[in-house]
Amino acid sequence: MATEHQRMIDGTHTPIEKEITDFIGEPAKGAWVRLRQFLKENYDIVPEMIFDKKHGWDVRYRKSGKTLVTLTPEKGAIRILIVLGRKESEKALSMRNELSPKMYKLIENTKQLHDGRWLWIRLFQIKDAGDVEKLLPLKRKPKKT
Repeated sequence: MATEHQRMIDGTHTPIEKEITDFIGEPAKGAWVRLRQFLKENYDIVPEMIFDKKHGWDVRYRKSGKTLVTLTPEKGAIRILIVLGRKESEKALSMRNELSPKMYKLIENTKQLHDGRWLWIRLFQIKDAGDVEKLLPLKRKPKKT
């Protein structure tokens, strides 16, 4: 049975960062802050706030028409969407020892479609962000520091 996750669904008001982190709450807020910082430090992508009636507000990191990752704030969690192409999926599946067993199983059990493997990941605490930080460089190389 699917549980309904509470999202930010007021399309008349674009939330600011503090409203988002307050909405998410502890301990998941730590994962949001850590991922946003990781993306800021490693990618030259200006995040865009996008809204749709079904899912509410998302923060999408997209460059040259290619989406790197989409972050959706939820009450008590963050929903992440990463789409891995065939080659990226093969690389991810070769990272068994680097990824958490839960993440590896998710990748393994997600069907490879013609446009990629759609990984819907839900983070509940700061340590959950580590797997996402390991997957993002498969999609786009981080900028040189």
